[in-house]
Amino acid sequence: MTLREDDRITAFVRRDIGSPHIGSPQSRATGFATCGVRYWRARNKKPAAARGFTLVGCFTLSSVCPGVRSVGSRQSMEVWMSPRNNVTTVAAAPSNEALSHFSGRLTFETDCWDVWDAMRSKSPGFVLLDVRSPDLFSQGHVPGATNIPHGRITSERMAEYPAETLFVVYCAGPHCNGANKAAVRFATLGRPVKEMIGGVTGWRDEGFELQQ
Repeated sequence: MTLREDDRITAFVRRDIGSPHIGSPQSRATGFATCGVRYWRARNKKPAAARGFTLVGCFTLSSVCPGVRSVGSRQSMEVWMSPRNNVTTVAAAPSNEALSHFSGRLTFETDCWDVWDAMRSKSPGFVLLDVRSPDLFSQGHVPGATNIPHGRITSERMAEYPAETLFVVYCAGPHCNGANKAAVRFATLGRPVKEMIGGVTGWRDEGFELQQ
């Protein structure tokens, strides 16, 4: 048996005759990455079968990955195929990368519920801007929002606000990039800005009322 690079395979060191258990990654050596194998040292963790893995067979590491020469490469191990579908074909990012990615997103955006919750306070800590046209604003907007179309966001127009003011911008919804354009303008002016993702569509989906 030889694995392809795109095979989603997890190899477990065979410590006993019983079911192998998922442990911690033992190595990220080039040889393992080349053949698409993740090598795990068996520990007393949740059984692989209970995680939806399928047993492929029992092999030595050197037979599964030709060219791998390391300590334990001839050790017998059970090889399990992880579930393959449109979700699992692309592996999840390492935890440190996921932390950086998702933490970073929160510095750029907020959501409708968090804005609603914050706006119940007399001092929410930001200025909420509806960056759509005045006509759309008059038809219905988030309570407490000020209307400044994104094309009118200039240094002269924003001079009335202190430099440290945080602006939260929104537009019609996911199909509209007006909030993105507004955020670009604020960033160009050196102003703090976040986008309320979902916009008016998201606000309604949350069950919140619009003000006219």
